[in-house]
Amino acid sequence: MRKILDPSVEILIVLGVGFQIAFTKSVYMNLIVIVVGLIYVLVHRQKLNYLLIAILVSLPLAIGTAWSFLAFSTGDNVHNALIYSIRLYAYLVLGCMLTLTNTVPDILFSTQQNLKIPSTFIYGFLAVFNLFYRLKNEFKKIRYAARLKGQNYYVWSPKLYFKCIVVALSWSNDIAEAMTSNGFTEGAPRTRIRAYKIPIIQWLIGLILIISYGYGAFGIRPW
Repeated sequence: MRKILDPSVEILIVLGVGFQIAFTKSVYMNLIVIVVGLIYVLVHRQKLNYLLIAILVSLPLAIGTAWSFLAFSTGDNVHNALIYSIRLYAYLVLGCMLTLTNTVPDILFSTQQNLKIPSTFIYGFLAVFNLFYRLKNEFKKIRYAARLKGQNYYVWSPKLYFKCIVVALSWSNDIAEAMTSNGFTEGAPRTRIRAYKIPIIQWLIGLILIISYGYGAFGIRPW
């Protein structure tokens, strides 16, 4: 399915609206963000199970936040409880708008071309994601090797993470050598497999959404 907005535009919307959410005290405006964000994700019809899992996992946090304000807040307890619990879901949905509708390479290469993020950072970040599953397997191997020696490494064991860091450092050298051998030079121009060109209308949509939220939250200031 064709994307409605480019990842770079989505990042600007997430940052622009997310920054304002931290200061607004409007329940209705945050509800609007949640509804619009859910519609945007549902329209793309991708990874909806992850969206449901994220909502369910964050539910205890939202309930705990609401209860703490209902029990201990001064002033309008109900309003404060709704503001901070709904704010949690507003941030969650904004994040899902970006992460559930794009792949990691699309986000990285779009920001490299349109937001001028340095290539070294982009390719380093991409390498981290590509090594994620390999690191999970290494995690299991380290725990298994420890059991053969009569030791148990738990999730909270410092030695487990120290060994993972040592392995990751050795991989970083291999990655640097591989990138150099393939002709990667920091700051040098690079060819592009895909060009992420953003129509001006998408930038305008992002700007309008950010300004509209700010006007509603700080100008109109609904309950």
